[in-house]
Amino acid sequence: MNTKLIVSAAAAFGLLAGSAFAQSSTVTGAAGGAVTGAVVGGPVGAAVGGVTGAIVGTAIDPPPQKVVTYVEEQPLPPAETVVQDRVVVGQPLPETVVVTPVPDNPTYAYAVVNHQRVIVQPKTRKVVKIIE
Repeated sequence: MNTKLIVSAAAAFGLLAGSAFAQSSTVTGAAGGAVTGAVVGGPVGAAVGGVTGAIVGTAIDPPPQKVVTYVEEQPLPPAETVVQDRVVVGQPLPETVVVTPVPDNPTYAYAVVNHQRVIVQPKTRKVVKIIE
């Protein structure tokens, strides 16, 4: 029975690895998660770690430098938005925060919240980068 489990885990990991090569951050996340999982839990741990690493690696893909530079160069708004919650990468901004699209790259938008410029995904409002 252990052999079936090992073969199933290896097959699942092989399928995951094939789809993970679509994005470089996903590959890094999947590979790192698989290695950590293998050390902790053997073949089954490798499969679970690979899935977890792929999800985390995809979630925090940084925006291109051109987008960061554009946001850094924009003037600060006259009235700044302040929210009670901490602004965290990977978490969405509250609906009360107005986000402004990046003209040359509609994949990103930005806002100034709690004295920080943040870059977000406009559809999900998820923070992808906080500019210090």
